[in-house]
Amino acid sequence: MPAYRGPAYRVHDPRWAFMPTSGAGAMEHGGRLNRIGVSALYLALDEATALAEYKQLSALVPPGLMVSYELDISRIVDFSQGYSSGRDSLWQELFCDWRKLWFNQRVEPPSWLIGDMVLASGARGIMFPSMVRPEGINLVLFTDQLIDEDRLSVFDPDHQLPHDSSSWR
Repeated sequence: MPAYRGPAYRVHDPRWAFMPTSGAGAMEHGGRLNRIGVSALYLALDEATALAEYKQLSALVPPGLMVSYELDISRIVDFSQGYSSGRDSLWQELFCDWRKLWFNQRVEPPSWLIGDMVLASGARGIMFPSMVRPEGINLVLFTDQLIDEDRLSVFDPDHQLPHDSSSWR
């Protein structure tokens, strides 16, 4: 299983910038590849994709804080080239409308099963194409699965990120 070593990016809601590595938001609400209760940090491998993912379909960009990460993560499932025959056909469901399925229809998204399979394999994350910026690549890290040899660090050399939520009281 390949590793990923290099930079990654995410635009955070400023209110949560003091927890840039937690994965708690996706754990609370679920995400494309993680069910509720599974911590996951969704990153992009370039800045433009991180901004596009934050903006989604909005005409305007809400306030956000771009954070850069330095990664050295073992055991990544590389799905960056998308689905091809020969893979488990479940992978065709990666781009299902998981929000509609879960929040509107209360149906478990099939993409959550992909996340379950990857977790069961011992992988730490999945690299996959961005839906909002097709030339971009995303990386979801299952933060509770990271081990001591893995490195997920925020690039903040001048310690400008807040350290707690006191800025938002």
